[in-house]
Amino acid sequence: MSTVSVALATYNGASHVRQQITSILAQTVPVAEIVLADDGSSDDTVAIVRRCIAEAGVAAPTLVVLPVDGNRGVVANFERAIMACSGEFVALCDQDDVWHPNRVADGLAALTARRSLLFDHGDADLVDADGAALGTSLFEALAVSDDDRAAISSGDAFSTYIRRNLATGATAMFRTRLVQLAAPFPRSWVHDEWLAIIAAAYEEIAVLDVQLIDYRQHGANQIGVKKATFTYRVQRMLQPRADRYTVLAERAAVLVERLGSLDVGDEVRRLADAKLRFEQVRASYPRNRLARLPRILREWRAGSYHRLSSQRSADVLRDLLQPA
Repeated sequence: MSTVSVALATYNGASHVRQQITSILAQTVPVAEIVLADDGSSDDTVAIVRRCIAEAGVAAPTLVVLPVDGNRGVVANFERAIMACSGEFVALCDQDDVWHPNRVADGLAALTARRSLLFDHGDADLVDADGAALGTSLFEALAVSDDDRAAISSGDAFSTYIRRNLATGATAMFRTRLVQLAAPFPRSWVHDEWLAIIAAAYEEIAVLDVQLIDYRQHGANQIGVKKATFTYRVQRMLQPRADRYTVLAERAAVLVERLGSLDVGDEVRRLADAKLRFEQVRASYPRNRLARLPRILREWRAGSYHRLSSQRSADVLRDLLQPA
């Protein structure tokens, strides 16, 4: 029987963590263990989790509480939770969501149906702090398109995830074999998008078109989501770019370096190299908007924006208008 571990990272999550644990205990496919990595909470988050498991009795999964080791931040905290998991499969878990009853069953079904599959992730219902529906789904908010889905399902996943991350860790499940490829996690990447891009480099990633969780948006999320409305897009265009492209170039360099040690295809390497070059070019755009125009047009004509930027043609306008 397949064993599933839950990698739960917490930090001052007392308000909602009981609901999260209760939803894990109510899964149609039980999990074998919950590995809790707390990042130095000042509330009783850990005590609440312990009580929930104790109240569940003999039917509860094993609870492994890792020693508190300072305040590492979300990526490092998730990494230590993941590294401590002993199951064949790992489900990532935030402290403030509510899992739908089939969250584990649906993620596990995809992974066991295709033994080479490394990682899957799915949709979610967006809810507010009180759990009330916000009237949209995660994929709608992220504008995950039919073209994105088709590319991923046809074996062209890396070209999709190299442009932008589509995976939300709170919906993700993966084989522990992926950890051997992805660890150590670079601090310039968020843990879920790093796992996703490494799995995509092997074309072993799947998108599940089903809502797996209630994804709580309460204003204090470590990593949340905002619907890409017209107003939101305009606001992003007018925000100063600061070191955004320098950071993107650094992340691309980390990816290129890691892929150099992995057994991935030549096309994946070429695309990663192209992404690095493109982000380096964007980082070098002049402060003066008019002076940027020739370089931006050159990259647009070369197809770089279509192949490598998150919003494609819209990013042409963003790069031109965005204040330095």
